[in-house]
Parts: sequence; C-alpha cells; structure tokens
Amino acid sequence: MNQTLTIPTLTLRHDIKIPQIGLGVWKAARGKSSRDAVAAALRLGYRHVDTAQAYGNEQEVGEAIRSSGLERKEVFVTTKLWNSDQGYDSARRAFDASLARLGFDYVDLYLLHWPVAGKRLDSWRALEKLQAEGRVRAIGVSNFLVPHLEELLAHAGQPPSVNQIEVHPFHQQRETRVFCEAKGIAVEAYSPLTHGTLIDHPVVTSVAQTVKKSNAQVLLRWGIQHGMIVLPKSVNAARIAENADVFGFAIEAPDMRRLDDLEQGHATGWDPREQA
Repeated sequence: MNQTLTIPTLTLRHDIKIPQIGLGVWKAARGKSSRDAVAAALRLGYRHVDTAQAYGNEQEVGEAIRSSGLERKEVFVTTKLWNSDQGYDSARRAFDASLARLGFDYVDLYLLHWPVAGKRLDSWRALEKLQAEGRVRAIGVSNFLVPHLEELLAHAGQPPSVNQIEVHPFHQQRETRVFCEAKGIAVEAYSPLTHGTLIDHPVVTSVAQTVKKSNAQVLLRWGIQHGMIVLPKSVNAARIAENADVFGFAIEAPDMRRLDDLEQGHATGWDPREQA
C-alpha cells in the first residue's frame, strides 16, 4: 500500500502515540458509505479512525481496517460508551459488544461519550478495569467540562488521557482546554469544520487566501497549531485527502490572532453545560 500522507503523532499518557488527525465517522451512513470512507482514508495515509457505539458503524469501521492490508497495530481506533449503557456492569457489557462489532481484541482509546449524572464515576471505574485488563490501551472522556473533570479527577485511580469536545475558532472552549493542558489531558476537537455552518466566514476566507489553502484546511490548521488532535468527518475521498494535508504550511501569528478573535460560543452539537 502506498502511503501518500504523513500525519504526525502526539503522545498520550503511558507513551501512547496518537495521530494528530483522525477520520471522524459520525453521521456517516451505515454500510458501504462508511466502509468506503474508512478504506479511502487508510489508502491516503490516515492511521486514526474515531467511531462510537452511538454512530452505528463500528462494524463497517472494523471491516474496512481488516480489509486494508494494514496490521491492526498500525491503526489507532477509538470508540465510545453511549449514555444508556453507563454504569459499571453495563459499561463492560457495552464494551464487549463494541469490540465484537469492530472484530478486534482491543481498542486504542475508549471514551465516556457524555458526563451522565449519577453514573459517570461508575462507568469510569469500568474503563479503568478494561485498561488494567489490557483490552483498552488508553481511556478518556468526551463532552466533559471543568466541573465534570474536577469531579472525575477527585475520584479516579487513573486520570483520562483525552477529552474529546467540540472546538473550532467560533467555539473555543478555552477554560476547558486550559484545564486539560494543566492536567496533562489531550484535547481532541470534534466538529472542527463547524459542520459547514461558518466555514465561509470572511476572516477564514481571508486567511485561506493568504496561505493559499482551503477554508477547511485553515480551520483544521488552527486546531493543529493550538496543539489539539482534530477529527474532521467526510465520506468524500478528495475532501478526506484535503483535510489531512495541513502540515506543509503554517498560519502566521497575526492571522492566528484574527481566528482566535472569532469566538462566539457557536456550538453546533450537544451542550454539556446542561449536565450537572
């Protein structure tokens, strides 16, 4: 297999390497569409795929990876525990089901998808146990804000390696990102392209013209330069390739400041502030 892209890695706890760009498959249609998207990404050089129980396409992700000709250890695979299965015993059962759908004997990263009140601490104990058993290499959370993280850290035996949250210039989650940096928790940015809602903003377009790249590449590069892992979603092979081609240029400091000034609390997905 010819690898056309080289994607650098960041280092999580326990010296685990994670590619800084991963293919997100949220809302990728089940069946051929999901398989083809993952297969295209792997051919292009992606080595990181982010799925979840709730996405309904774990099986297709596993099939595409097994059919790729790559060794399992070459691809970093993330999946997530859905809300209805939180709790210690139910989390372990749900993990077993996810692993069976993927067709693997371990996952690289397993996340609590949401800070479910009254259950998240028991769920976390289950993740710690799965990691201790060697069935998960790294464990983390998603959609956790500072109060959720503070509670978790006060009770956890093992702190999370990752917090996956929505981040882009229009929704920067600075307080959570600063807290994560201080605690050694890597931030993964989902919906880094704003679901297209603000991708054509004049400032983004202006910066794109300066660096001679697409608006999408500017948004992704902004996240990369802020030290995050970014998870763009596409099922289009050309866009999948474009989204990973963000390491051969840099956005200069004045333009980074222009992008940083775009904050407006524009969340396109869930709002975890509502979760006590």
